[in-house]
Amino acid sequence: MTEKTTILNLPEDELVHPGNRACAGCGLSIVYRIGLKALGRNTILVVPPSCLTVLQGLYPIAATQLPCLNVTFASTAAAATGVLGALRALKNKDTTVAAWAGDGGTSDIGLQALSGACERGEDLIFICYDNEAYMNTGVQRSGTTPQGVITTTTPFSGKAQIKKDVPAIIAAHGIDYVATASAAYPLDLYDKIVKAKTIKGPKYIHVHTPCPAGWGFEPRYTVKLGKMAVESGLFDLYEIENHTFRLTGASEKLLGKKRKPVADYFKAQARFRALDDAKIAAVQQEIDEKWAAYSPPA
Repeated sequence: MTEKTTILNLPEDELVHPGNRACAGCGLSIVYRIGLKALGRNTILVVPPSCLTVLQGLYPIAATQLPCLNVTFASTAAAATGVLGALRALKNKDTTVAAWAGDGGTSDIGLQALSGACERGEDLIFICYDNEAYMNTGVQRSGTTPQGVITTTTPFSGKAQIKKDVPAIIAAHGIDYVATASAAYPLDLYDKIVKAKTIKGPKYIHVHTPCPAGWGFEPRYTVKLGKMAVESGLFDLYEIENHTFRLTGASEKLLGKKRKPVADYFKAQARFRALDDAKIAAVQQEIDEKWAAYSPPA
């Protein structure tokens, strides 16, 4: 078994400058800093319009030390495919191409290009930081916004539709590596990106990324909220490697143990204020049934 990364052996090299334009408590700041450490300097990034373009900085200022191609909203995976083609023409087999998009640029506007890249077998890593709405443009609902969440486009009773399961959609393409991660567990994310670099073909990593401004909580609670989502069993950390599913990290440790009530997670955020007790109980039942299927028979 590969040795797990700890804070003691995490690379010290920083690929994000100390200053950036992220909001206070931004979960993406954690994800991006650790993710770039895992990708390494020999990487080309492809990024669509998103909070990440703001974090990186507007010309002529850049927070990221890696080359980055900013592309249109719908074209992230297609543009990354073009970068791969250019590298092949240069006989460069060593540079990693990483597409890095938000949930809007992944689950909605960019899904067609991502699906095409997976179907073609393009050798890229696609990382989605999922803050569960279009945060950069004013907190509009996205395909991955959970049911019942208040956004500027679902202002009263919350979003009517359930959250889109993007990792399952990508796994249905039959690619060799799909994983989930969380900003609250950065070392788990680091190890999954490092593993993805060793696998040929498309790799997809979906990262749960708390957003204080969009979710309605104090910036100091970003990691706490991320952990609550995992500890309640609402968001699961897992890998689908060579078509085999397994829970990882903090989620794996929950097997056979009591999970925290999902109500605590919902009530810690203003965006869930439209949920009543009956709906929260229904979500809790769904989580319990999902985890019952995870647990091995007695």
